[in-house]
Amino acid sequence: MGTFTDSRDGTVYKTVKIGNQVWMAENLAYEIEGSKCYGEGDKVDVGNKFKDLSDAEIQANCKKYGRLYDWETAIKACPPGWHLPSKEEWQKLVDFANTNKNANNRANRCLKSKGGWEIGGTDDFGFTALSGGYKTDNEFCKIGEYGRWWSSSECDSLWDSTKNESACAYYCSIKNNGENPYWNQEYKRFLFSVRCIKD
Repeated sequence: MGTFTDSRDGTVYKTVKIGNQVWMAENLAYEIEGSKCYGEGDKVDVGNKFKDLSDAEIQANCKKYGRLYDWETAIKACPPGWHLPSKEEWQKLVDFANTNKNANNRANRCLKSKGGWEIGGTDDFGFTALSGGYKTDNEFCKIGEYGRWWSSSECDSLWDSTKNESACAYYCSIKNNGENPYWNQEYKRFLFSVRCIKD
């Protein structure tokens, strides 16, 4: 376990080496256009009911979970010397966690933080994955249930013909009850967490 200071804003992040990769052990919290704290500027889904969070609640979420980023912002948000991990780099982390833990303590549990989830993890490697939720077009949702992190890998199932480019990217998701982290695709405009990996 080590630390890294982001020279852009002075934020100090815990870092951890897992296998031959070095990761930030916290979600990125760098404030940049295209990022928001959970609950900032839109309603929050709480048990299929919607509410506005207070400024204090929003800042508490930001301090605990970091910020949420759209994909275009996530690509450029990591500090110099670090980058947004590819789908393959994420998978290498998951494979290492699965290989080095027994079948009853797979990556979904051993990468999760011990607190901050409805069903906590064991955090065996110090990765400390948190359930920071995410933002869709209309709302923030699933804090305490899901952690979703962007990868740098684009997908081709959704296409923006006006820009002639992919409209989606892969993300890694961890949820309360799933055995393993899993992959899915989502619109780049949605807001997910960011974990940076060292170059």
